[in-house]
Amino acid sequence: MQRTHVPTTRQHGLTMTGFLFVAILLAAAALVAMKLVPAYIEFFSIKKIFNTMSQDASLANKTNAEIRSDFEKRASVDYVTVVKPEQLVINRRGGTPVISVDYEYRTKLIGNISLVADFSASTDPGRAAQIE
Repeated sequence: MQRTHVPTTRQHGLTMTGFLFVAILLAAAALVAMKLVPAYIEFFSIKKIFNTMSQDASLANKTNAEIRSDFEKRASVDYVTVVKPEQLVINRRGGTPVISVDYEYRTKLIGNISLVADFSASTDPGRAAQIE
């Protein structure tokens, strides 16, 4: 009697441990994204406000108080709550005001662990917006 050799095939797939590891990584990435996306949305809103303000022809004639008031009105429309008008740094260069702000966004992640993002925006085209 002749025996036939049955080829053994290896199973392919993901083990339960591997699946749990991947699921935990994806959940952690989703949690971090859900916490940081609002910060970036506000940052891009601030950049948009600064861009709009810098294109205003009457900006050079406004006082610092008027510039802060203008920012406050625009920020309330765009739901910007992380930057207050008092935080704006206004420098006059050649008669044109340059508005800038450096701020920190801090949010709780889990327990006593927080996420911190530093942002910097300006109306000066020579100064690139920074995200740290």
